[in-house]
Amino acid sequence: MTKRPLAAAVPFAIAALFACGPAAAEPFAGADVAAGSALHAKDCAACHARQFGGPDGSDIYTRADRKVTTPEALTRQISLCTSRLELLLFPDDERDLAGYLNKHYYRFK
Repeated sequence: MTKRPLAAAVPFAIAALFACGPAAAEPFAGADVAAGSALHAKDCAACHARQFGGPDGSDIYTRADRKVTTPEALTRQISLCTSRLELLLFPDDERDLAGYLNKHYYRFK
């Protein structure tokens, strides 16, 4: 049996991973949706309701021209709000918030 150099085997290993199809992982795996709901009520709802409407500020999430169209964009937007408003959220808090928003409004897969 002839041994291939490791460098020659790497492309085959990568191809095998992609042959299995795309990963079906939840975009915000491990998020605590209940904690995200509480964070949304405390840190987001009042500001969003003033600026965009809806009793809990949800009009920003349901408008036809919404800017957030991917899980990555949602993560960026939450981080942007956290920074601009100096909310002092930890990365896990932001993930929980994203999980809540995804479950109730975005439904990204």
